[in-house]
Amino acid sequence: MKRFIQGEHRGQSTLLPESLDDYVGDTNPVRVVDVFVDELDLVKLGFESAIPADTGRPAYHPSILLKIYIYGYLNRIQSSRRLEREAQRNVELMWLTGRLMPDFKTIANFRKDNGKAIRGVCRQFVLLCQQLGLFGESLIAIDGSKFKAVNNRDRNFTSAKLKRRMEEIEASISRYLSSLDAADQQDRPTSDANVVRLEERTAKLKVQMKELQSIEAQLNESPDKQVSLTDPDARSMMTRGTGIVGYNVQTAVDTKHHLIVAHQVTNVGSDRDQLSPMAKQAREAMGTEKLSVVADRGYFKSEEILACHDAGIIAYVPKPMTSAAKVDGRFNNDAFIYDAAANAYTCPAGETLIWRFSSVEKGMKLHRYWSYKCQSCALKLQCTPSKQRRVRRWEHEAVLEEMQLRLSSAPEMMRIRKRTVEHPFGTIKQWMGATHFLTRKLNGVSAEMSLNVIAYNLKRVIKIIGTVSLLEALTA
Repeated sequence: MKRFIQGEHRGQSTLLPESLDDYVGDTNPVRVVDVFVDELDLVKLGFESAIPADTGRPAYHPSILLKIYIYGYLNRIQSSRRLEREAQRNVELMWLTGRLMPDFKTIANFRKDNGKAIRGVCRQFVLLCQQLGLFGESLIAIDGSKFKAVNNRDRNFTSAKLKRRMEEIEASISRYLSSLDAADQQDRPTSDANVVRLEERTAKLKVQMKELQSIEAQLNESPDKQVSLTDPDARSMMTRGTGIVGYNVQTAVDTKHHLIVAHQVTNVGSDRDQLSPMAKQAREAMGTEKLSVVADRGYFKSEEILACHDAGIIAYVPKPMTSAAKVDGRFNNDAFIYDAAANAYTCPAGETLIWRFSSVEKGMKLHRYWSYKCQSCALKLQCTPSKQRRVRRWEHEAVLEEMQLRLSSAPEMMRIRKRTVEHPFGTIKQWMGATHFLTRKLNGVSAEMSLNVIAYNLKRVIKIIGTVSLLEALTA
């Protein structure tokens, strides 16, 4: 191997061994992990074993295990078994832990038992970002994304799926029993093997039917009529494809540097009830009084927009266009102009629809407006197939109209939303791989997501201000 750079011989010993610190550069992110964790008050955050027991075998300090996990998620190593191997061979981890090498069970139990405390660490880093002035114009984008759970689709049952599966088994049992009856009528010895095979299959199907009947009892007791056998908290959710069994992760992302300000893991597939809770959580994390939020149509719910308005949060959420009248080629409600002073509507034909009565539906007070001149109107066929075109108005409809005017005057808001909030989801899902979550139940999954958020925000801040500046801010 002439004319190539030569390495040292493996058997060559050195008189003065190099320091482990020499292998870790001054700008290595592992130094940020070390300083960040050391500055945390782990007792206040609620980590187990932060105060050592008086008796028994000494445990690992929580800071060691937390450093291992943050380093692991920072480098796309989420598995406790892989972290155990890395602690034995990775020079950066050896430097970080002082050559401590906990086994995979100890590492896994730390994540499982300290979910709430790990979420607190995530909030501490967001607080650091706030102190560094990294949050921008008090504008955040909110969105949700579905993440796969460890629960396979075949291990998740809804009423329709269970009924379909039971019908399939009943049909198979009936078919096998018919084949057995036909075999009994045949007096040929060659059919004995087939008879045994059919009897075995029928017995297996009857066992499966009993298992499904047991699941049916659990399904009837479940509030949302859904049961997952591997991960009890995972739920079947609709996506653009065939749907997944997993969790709906909500994030609020700052529009200036794309930092995740707040996040929440839920097992509810819809986003409609998440707007005001996420907005309030983000405002608290950012420490600001004024806040504007932008979200897509999936978050449009009148009560949620009103809750944001009452809290002093400015919302930008487009209204879904799901009008049956518009689909049929008739006038939409937007064609009717409301006059607040007269408390009446003007229709496209110029007639006045006056207030008739009010009612309460699903906790919402609705007003009804119509005119008796619809029968003789030349535009009736374009308006309604009924006797009168009746228009409903929510008592707080002015809040929704004000938001739509805001959105019309700021058409760039939806582009800002797209380029802000979808980037973190794509990055984190790429880090997690095809399997997504490795833990089970809501508490464990929430801790796992918090570690991903810590890693994401940490990388973003290092890219924005640099390792040296971040280290100085941590030690200030």
